[in-house]
Parts: sequence; C-alpha cells; structure tokens
Amino acid sequence: MISPSELMQLAIDKAKEGIAAGQSPFGCAIALDGEVIAVSHNIVLQTTDVTAHAEVTALRVACQKVGEILLPQAIVATTCEPCPMCAAALHWARVAEVHYGATIDDAAETGFNELRVPARSLYEQGGSSTRLFSDVERAACRELFELWKSGDAPIYY
Repeated sequence: MISPSELMQLAIDKAKEGIAAGQSPFGCAIALDGEVIAVSHNIVLQTTDVTAHAEVTALRVACQKVGEILLPQAIVATTCEPCPMCAAALHWARVAEVHYGATIDDAAETGFNELRVPARSLYEQGGSSTRLFSDVERAACRELFELWKSGDAPIYY
C-alpha cells in the first residue's frame, strides 16, 4: 500500500520533470487499490489547453488505464490545493481522498491567477463525499514554486 507521502513524492518528482520541460510547477499522482495508476504534471503551455492542469491530466490517464470514468476508491496526491475546476473534476470522478501540499494562496502569492475558493469550501457547499487532507509535504511542494521561478521557464500569470 502506498502512503499519501510516498504518492506525493511521485507528484513532486513529476512536477520537477514538468518544470524542466518548461511547464508550470504542478504535479499529481493517483493510486487505486495500492497501485499507482497515473502520475502527471501540468501541460497547459505544452498543449495550449487551459484545462490541462496536473489533476485533470492525471485523471485522464487514470480513467483511460482502468477504462472507467469513476474512481471511487482512488487516492490522489497533488502538489497544490486543487483549483475549482480540478476540485470539481476530482469530485465528478468520485475519488475517495485528495491529499495536497501547497495551498491556493501559495500559488496566488507566486503570481498564478487563482480563484481563491478553497477546495474544502467548494466540497462542503456542494456536498461532495471526497475527503481532503492538507499540508502533505507542504514545504517540498512550496519549493516547487521557487524552483520554477528560478529557472528559465516562461512565467504566465
């Protein structure tokens, strides 16, 4: 069985790959029944697709792998608190748990154009059964923003 911290490390490593490829500093990993079924990073710039956030791209891979759109037993680790779009996608896939590191406010402070709607508030108001766990490897996830800002990657706000 993979722990949330181990799953998060996979997401962090994938975010670093994304940064090295000129993408923004976000990664996501998904496990089902103790097996990692998807690890992805944000590919918005690569694909010219504003919906290609790490969580969405990981969900696409995971759903294709299992041949289902619903992942009710899935555990997700994402380097940053899901934005409203990603939180909704995770809810619609019916994932069981989402573990995140950095917060929406951390991303906004870095300069990302965030809707400052906490995922927890969205889930509570919407009646989602997806459980959220914050501050998983938060320091390492926040370091991704610094790594990204220190590189030659283009900055899109």
